[in-house]
Amino acid sequence: MDKLELKSKHRPSAADHPPEGQRRFKLTLEYDGTAYCGWQRQINGPSVQQELEEALARLTGEQIAVTGSSRTDAGVHAAGLCAHFDSATRIPADKLAFALNTMLPPDIRVRKSGPAPQGFHARYSAAGKVYRYAFYNSRHDCAIGRQYAAHVPLALDEGRMHREAQALIGTHDFEAFAASGSVVKSTVRTIYRAEVVRRGDLVELYVLGDGFLYNMVRIIAGTLMEIGTGKRESGAIARAIETKDRLALGQTAPAKGLTLMAVLYGGDEDRALSYFTRT
Repeated sequence: MDKLELKSKHRPSAADHPPEGQRRFKLTLEYDGTAYCGWQRQINGPSVQQELEEALARLTGEQIAVTGSSRTDAGVHAAGLCAHFDSATRIPADKLAFALNTMLPPDIRVRKSGPAPQGFHARYSAAGKVYRYAFYNSRHDCAIGRQYAAHVPLALDEGRMHREAQALIGTHDFEAFAASGSVVKSTVRTIYRAEVVRRGDLVELYVLGDGFLYNMVRIIAGTLMEIGTGKRESGAIARAIETKDRLALGQTAPAKGLTLMAVLYGGDEDRALSYFTRT
């Protein structure tokens, strides 16, 4: 796939427009997911969505529902999750980030706020996502940054991992890459780019696709880790795509190594490719 073109299949409907007297706002969020049960509100613990909605209620005096572009799991981080909400607030859209950040806990930050484009929906308008999975590849784990990378004490062959990851590229049925019990209409996804690079003791997987199944990136990362240490033979990803057999793949890598780097919309091609050195 030499040329990258990001297009959403979503066709705006009446639900994609704010109620009369309200405006739709778009936020770009960064958070450390260590202390949270994930993005989505849950009864079993604090979530990022809950913290954001409670901050908005204090700021605007309204009960506001926030719609996120993704539902990151417990312990997963985000550097660029997008969200939208509707409100009658007269606070300038670009100032909302400053106001919200005075009310949010320090492990959640609004990096950017602004008016949402006409017909924008944070989830359905998305055309792609970039995820990073990080391994700390050293005999001993690190003290600083240990919550953002999975420790692998055995030597990793990042070249072998990168070559294996190229089997992901294209439009495939990724049924074998979904966590047990996940329910979706289709397991077909398109992966545009996949790359494994080493930066000192960090070995990082970057993957760009039009969407991902539940735990898909963590299963890919766990498989590549086993390929990189020699525990699993090359060709596992291609075999799993062909056979749809989860047992052909490796373990599900720990949540803490995963970060949602960016949610992409139409026209974001250059930003998408900026995460990859072999474009």
